Amino acid sequence: MGADHSTPSFTTLADLASERLGARAIAANDEFFAPKSNLLKPAPAIFIPGRFTSRGKWMDGWESRRRRTVGHDWCVVALGTRGRIRGVNVDTSHFTGNYPSHCSVDAVDTARPLSRVLCGIEGAPWTTLLAKSPLRGDGDNFFAVDDDRPWTHVRLNIFPDGGVARLRVYGDAVVDWERVARAGRPVDLAAIEHGGLVLGASDMHFGAKDNVIMPGRAANMGDGWETRRRRGPGYDWAIVRLGTPGIVTRVEIDTNHFKGNYPESASLDAIFAPGAGLEVAASTAWTELLTRTKLRADRRHYFSSELVTGGPASHVRLNIFPDGGVSRLRVYGTLAPD
Repeated sequence: MGADHSTPSFTTLADLASERLGARAIAANDEFFAPKSNLLKPAPAIFIPGRFTSRGKWMDGWESRRRRTVGHDWCVVALGTRGRIRGVNVDTSHFTGNYPSHCSVDAVDTARPLSRVLCGIEGAPWTTLLAKSPLRGDGDNFFAVDDDRPWTHVRLNIFPDGGVARLRVYGDAVVDWERVARAGRPVDLAAIEHGGLVLGASDMHFGAKDNVIMPGRAANMGDGWETRRRRGPGYDWAIVRLGTPGIVTRVEIDTNHFKGNYPESASLDAIFAPGAGLEVAASTAWTELLTRTKLRADRRHYFSSELVTGGPASHVRLNIFPDGGVSRLRVYGTLAPD
């Protein structure tokens, strides 16, 4: 199977292998030149000319030594959340004369810790999601995955050796909503770990739309969603598909780190259109959930009694006036009745 070097649609899904989501590189047979943990960094790989370590050239990725025996190298990643994998990117940025010629990807679904022996074993319980496929150096290598089963771990196999800058595993989080419903407590329906997804935004010149539903508070201003300065009429917006439809009871809009560039005010709308994509959601009539409300700099804003009571929501639209930055959006609620 050949890699797709265009940008496929599955890249709009959550990166289940991001360390921001809690993913960890738990084992590798070799990481002589560069550590396996680099694979999961959220930022693009960088190259620093003239920087060396005691073992050789410093590289922003995972790199094994030159293999002098038969076999291949591998690295096992525990995904940040159990999920269905729709595609992967084996990114070889900055690896030119030292990238692997081929790769493959296996997966396993287990609640138990993986032993070192199990990490390296061939065959069961591992399932092949991507057969051995050629790679190109210094760039993206996208591969679609056609499998509806959920997985907890993936294993990247490289042939025979070499370096990979980043591994992206795009897919949908799988949540045990029956267990969540039994607990009866409100949960963040928009959180990426609960299957939330930012379908689209009017602008994200300074900060990516997906940041608003990431775990934890923002580390800095770059860890939020920020639009350019608006010079005409209108306002900016972001549409979030909730992980599951629910009755919204509390909302948090966090402007953490945004001081001279936070929105003057914000409002929140909702629709009930389960499974709708961006085009359908954008063309649907929205209902106001939170009326336009003034915001403050570098502050968490909580709303509950201010919310307009109504039916269940499957999507929310955050409107910011006229522009600016929001670090996190939390949409707490209980599951909608069947």
